Amino acid sequence: MKNSLKTFLALTLLLLFTACSQEKTARNTPDGKALLTSKCASCHNLEMPPETSPDELAPPMMAVAFHVYDFIKVSTPAEKVPSSIAFVKDYVFNPTKEKSFCDEKSLKDYGLMPSQKGKLSEDEVEAIAIYMFDHYNQENFLKIMKQREILRNIEVGERLARKNGCLSCHGIKKKKMGPSFSAIAQRYKDNSKQISESISLGSQDRWRESRHAKMPSFKQMTNEELKTLSQWIIEQ
Repeated sequence: MKNSLKTFLALTLLLLFTACSQEKTARNTPDGKALLTSKCASCHNLEMPPETSPDELAPPMMAVAFHVYDFIKVSTPAEKVPSSIAFVKDYVFNPTKEKSFCDEKSLKDYGLMPSQKGKLSEDEVEAIAIYMFDHYNQENFLKIMKQREILRNIEVGERLARKNGCLSCHGIKKKKMGPSFSAIAQRYKDNSKQISESISLGSQDRWRESRHAKMPSFKQMTNEELKTLSQWIIEQ
């Protein structure tokens, strides 16, 4: 009996310490996306696909990731991403023209990337590199382009509704967290200004079935966008 109790306690402690260790590791793992935004966005455009400009300080991050991935030399396809990550980890701290995959014109336009020694830790660079090749890849690029093509082929009002996430809380015909657009249209068909104000400023407790759910404000939308979206909702 005593041996069984000791074994049980030992296993419990082992599981407890393992869980704490895993939680600590998770907390200490750098956030690659956040680091890319805070450390790299001042020079690199992070959009995919990017909108290039003549005064950019460095090539867009998508171009960097695609270029490294395409030019890195490996024996098998499975080595592509690990080798690309290893290249970035080395190059960020020890950049040289010989290592660079940039053509002469790009090097002349942008100059050689300055070393980031003392500005980033090895763990932070690794996290950034892992995120780079996880996010900036052909699969995600094609998904984004397909979504843009879909948005281009629908009317402007619906495009605004999808772009701003309106359909996450409102169905066109069916109620979700918020009322359906057809219900909103029926109530406010002669008062599009009220719809615009609710979108811009947010609202709460206008619909009993929403159970006090608060609609956030969308102040970033222009007056023209608010007018277009409100009119589209009324048409539902």
